Amino acid sequence: MNESRNSQRMAESTTTYIDDLFDIYSKMQFIRLDLAYTKEYAKDASLEDINQDLTHLLNNRRTKPSLFGNMVGYVAKKEFTEDKGPHIHSLFIFDGQKVSKDAFKGDQIGEYWKNEITDGKGIYHNCNREKTKYAECALGMIDHTDDTKRTVLKEKAIAYLCKEEQSIDPIRKSGNERSFARGISPRKKSNAGRPRLCDSTDESVQGNQSDGLAQGSSGDQISPKNE
Repeated sequence: MNESRNSQRMAESTTTYIDDLFDIYSKMQFIRLDLAYTKEYAKDASLEDINQDLTHLLNNRRTKPSLFGNMVGYVAKKEFTEDKGPHIHSLFIFDGQKVSKDAFKGDQIGEYWKNEITDGKGIYHNCNREKTKYAECALGMIDHTDDTKRTVLKEKAIAYLCKEEQSIDPIRKSGNERSFARGISPRKKSNAGRPRLCDSTDESVQGNQSDGLAQGSSGDQISPKNE
């Protein structure tokens, strides 16, 4: 499969994933973070290093409810360049009824990556701090009825995350190492017309129920959809 076709396939499946989440949540916060390493560490960092750090971050979701408690999905694309080393373009998705300050939440995740996941070896860029720089912005809060922002999200943000321009090939050790991962779409419900989770619904419904993130057998590990 050539790169353009692979990018198209990833974009299509991720668009479906986002639409599936919008079928459940009335509005969501979309937070774009670039996760990387300091220059000193990046030159020696391997694909295994960044795989382990991303897995560590995602697996800790259930033990850090103050940070990830209302996270309903994610998209992550690993890339490699000579100047940055291995890095991740990521999209963290939160229940918009529960999380209102997207830039602040992005800083929280970034600091967690920098100080705890990588023991001070990490750096991050919070794109939600620069929303005014985008002519067409699909970051922050998006309501399920906002077709314009949803289109920009799909055609700009998702398309960017799924691009193949900066591959991990230079540091890939086998063909089984994937560069792209996302949460698993929530299961389809048979009761058609089920209302989306919003302020008028039962407040006992939490963001980690039907959240588009699959649990591992241990109950606290994330089982991503790799492509």
